[in-house]
Amino acid sequence: MRRNKKERQLSLKDKIKENPFITDEELAEFFQVSIQTIRLDRLELSIPELRERIKNVAARTLEKEVRSLPIEEIIGEIIDLELDQSAISIFDVQSEHVFKRNNITRGHHLFAQANSLAVAVINDELALTAKATIRFTRPVKLGERIVAKAVVNHVDKEKGRTTVEVKSTVGSEKVFHGEFEMFRSTSS
Repeated sequence: MRRNKKERQLSLKDKIKENPFITDEELAEFFQVSIQTIRLDRLELSIPELRERIKNVAARTLEKEVRSLPIEEIIGEIIDLELDQSAISIFDVQSEHVFKRNNITRGHHLFAQANSLAVAVINDELALTAKATIRFTRPVKLGERIVAKAVVNHVDKEKGRTTVEVKSTVGSEKVFHGEFEMFRSTSS
């Protein structure tokens, strides 16, 4: 049974609140209307598109999870995090991140993404980089997306040290590799 616009929009709000990851296509099928109708309804109700809803949910979740630094200080966008285990972030290279003459990304942006991910993955209020061994394996160009994956290899809470390995890729090509020895408080 098709609903009138007002009823559909009320139900749409509830449906998205219940499952923020539902697609416009799934909503259109559920309400038996076109995808354009769903998009117009979302627009009228000021409900963001799926990608923005995912970002909002991730940001709210990560703000509660990341203990070692404020979420706005992380370079790149964390899309997955398991404290003291692993983390993934993405970083889209824009014009302010590259050298003007050749459109190659400045190295400190790759390092900052990897280092802040290594800090964020630590399940402690205090996490600092004690030592880093890094390798840049290929230049990254303007417009490319860097995906950094951090894996915690060793946690020694007695000594207050954690080893984190970060590999950054563009597509399937490795562009950066880092081994970070992180200092953490011994009281957590």
